[in-house]
Parts: sequence; structure tokens; C-alpha cells
Amino acid sequence: MGSLLLLIIIGLAVGVFVISLGGGGGAIYLGVLTAIFQLPPATAAATSIVTALPALILGSIAYYRKGLINFHLGNRMMISAIPSIIVGYLLSPFIPTKIYKVIIGIILIFLGAQIIYKLYHNAPKKQSTISPQTASVIYGILGGLMVGIAGLSGGGPITAGLLLLGASMAGASATSAYVLVGMSIVGALLHLMGGSVDWHAAGGLIIGSLAGSVLAPPIIIWLTKKTQRAFYIKLFMGCFIILMGIKTL
Repeated sequence: MGSLLLLIIIGLAVGVFVISLGGGGGAIYLGVLTAIFQLPPATAAATSIVTALPALILGSIAYYRKGLINFHLGNRMMISAIPSIIVGYLLSPFIPTKIYKVIIGIILIFLGAQIIYKLYHNAPKKQSTISPQTASVIYGILGGLMVGIAGLSGGGPITAGLLLLGASMAGASATSAYVLVGMSIVGALLHLMGGSVDWHAAGGLIIGSLAGSVLAPPIIIWLTKKTQRAFYIKLFMGCFIILMGIKTL
């Protein structure tokens, strides 16, 4: 009973925090399941991605009702991410974990630094050699590989990419949640083939995260109503992604 209550509380906290920032919480769930509940890696990966899905769906519906999802950009990212999930899953047995962690860590640190740099350098810059369409595909591929290889949500590159493409924090959170729904469905199906789900752990986390996902959209909208608050939320997001990268390393 005590472990179930702990799982619900963790799910609630992660649901509010991560859905507000446009992520699925896969990395946090994965850490909780392996470090606290000592689940095997394959079971933890399958459980974390299944756990994140219901909250993402509910959060996306709430964002949709508020008209915050950019479907044009989101669909492009999702279409590029889904094949990458499959490729990443097929390649995962052949990729040394250390090499994967270093690559993903460096990418996340770079994306987080880019968000912070952009916040402090709003002056017009030279036209990028990469078009927004191409950039969105690249971010989608990076997110998809994170899901396919490690069972993570892939929210870091997706949310960072949306912010770098000029989306507001609320818009980035909403569109990222939408993209992660499609990614998580494919990722869950693949990882279920490689590892069983611990439904006891998943059940408690899902209950808490569903409640958190309902609270998240109003919270992020309130936080980003004023320009100064939106600035600090984006700054926090950039730092958070950098910390994710450092932790991955």
C-alpha cells in the first residue's frame, strides 16, 4: 500500500511538471523504476513508456481544447520521428550503451544551450542554412531515436526544437505533448515485445500522472501569460535540458 501511494505521488508530481514542459516523463519514470523499484532495464523501459502514454493523451486533449497545438509542425515532427523509433529499436541491441549516452547527452546540452542563447540574443540574425522544415524533421528524428533505443519519451529534442523554431512555451508544450502521443504509441508497442510491463508500478504512476496532466495546461498558460514569466520558464527549460544531457553523460 505504501509503495502504491508513493507511485501515485510521484506520478502526480511528474505529470504536472513534465506535461507543463511538453515532455512525457520517460527519463524520470525510467529512473524511478530502476533506481527505487529495482526493475530490470527491459521491464523498466516498457513500463515507463506505457506509463507516460495516458497522461500525454489527456494532456493533449486539454491543450487541443485551448487551441494551442500546431498540427502542421507537430505532424511533420511525428512523421519523421516514427520511422526513427523503429530504426532505433532495431539498432539498440548493437549500440553500446556508453556511446549512445554520450551522443544523446551532447545533443541535449547543445539544444539547451541554444535555447538560453536565443533568449539573450533576440537581435535579427543571418538566415540559417537549415530551413525550419528541415530542422523540424531533424528534431523529430532525434526524439524518435531516443524512444526507440532507450524507451525514453523523446520530449527533450522535440520541445527544444519547437522553442528554437519560435514557438511560445505554451505552444511548444502543447505541440510536443501531441507529437509524443504518436511516438509513445509506437514506442510502447515495440518495447512491449522486448520487455514485460510491471502493471503494479505502472498503475500507480498512471493514476498520479493522469491527475497531473489535467492540472498542467492551466498552469503553463498562467505561467506564460506575462512576458517576464515566459522568459524565466524558457530559461528554466533550457537549463533543465542541459541538466538532462549532463545526467545522460
